[in-house]
Amino acid sequence: MKKIKSSRAASFAAVTLIYIAASAVGLAVYRNYSDLPLWLALLIADTAATVFTFVFSVLFRNASVYDPYWSVAPIVILWSFALSRQFTLYTALLLFAVTFWGVRLTANWAYTFMGLDHQDWRYTMLKEKTGLFYPIINFIGIHIVPTLVVYGCIIPAVYAVNDGITASVGGVFALCLSFSAVILQGTADIEMHRFRKNRVSNFIRDGLWKNSRHPNYLGEILMWWGIAFSVMLSYSGNYYLLIGAAANTLLFLCVSIPMADGRQSKKEGFSKYKAETRMLLPIPKGR
Repeated sequence: MKKIKSSRAASFAAVTLIYIAASAVGLAVYRNYSDLPLWLALLIADTAATVFTFVFSVLFRNASVYDPYWSVAPIVILWSFALSRQFTLYTALLLFAVTFWGVRLTANWAYTFMGLDHQDWRYTMLKEKTGLFYPIINFIGIHIVPTLVVYGCIIPAVYAVNDGITASVGGVFALCLSFSAVILQGTADIEMHRFRKNRVSNFIRDGLWKNSRHPNYLGEILMWWGIAFSVMLSYSGNYYLLIGAAANTLLFLCVSIPMADGRQSKKEGFSKYKAETRMLLPIPKGR
């Protein structure tokens, strides 16, 4: 275990094998419960795959084993349905949007992945703050809650692909929002990598980051609102399909952004930086 964790290549191979196995577990569980309503069978399967991943997070003593789940699971889930269904132009565009998003985000994870001897600072902070309660926080807060959010985000697309629906004009325009969000998020990540490589100040103030503290999070939020609205409009107004996108937004607004800002607040000049820079929208504040 120590040899694997100390090697970036071995760690990457281990995580890859874990996710291949987790995908197989999820598929097997779904088939076992396929007589249930689609939403319930998928929820059970998604949860089973998450629990499988959690076991390895515990074995490696590193909750970051779960990190790729956010971007890998939607691709695996959607394509598992798509491969047994007849494509329409709309479902093909929907598949491309989710795959484009997932591959880019997974590639960004792989680029920043340093090995299983490194854990996301947020998990380490939670472990230090919660002490004996950390195993519960790890299972529920780090694994199960994000899985439920991802599930909520992807289920509209699953219904659309499963039913082979055709697009409405509004649905196509909403998908354009998702494509734009992926480009926005990718641009923000590239700018952040460049900043970290050539850091000259405490805060990035170039490109999208000049007027937004979290343009990458904005891209993630808009991605799933685009998918949700696209499918909802194509289904003629089933508003419950927006629940996942709303939950995703709340997760960023109530958890991810406060944690990131809390860490940044320890740096000199944060108060001035926060006053001058919007939380999400990359547009200048009025002077």
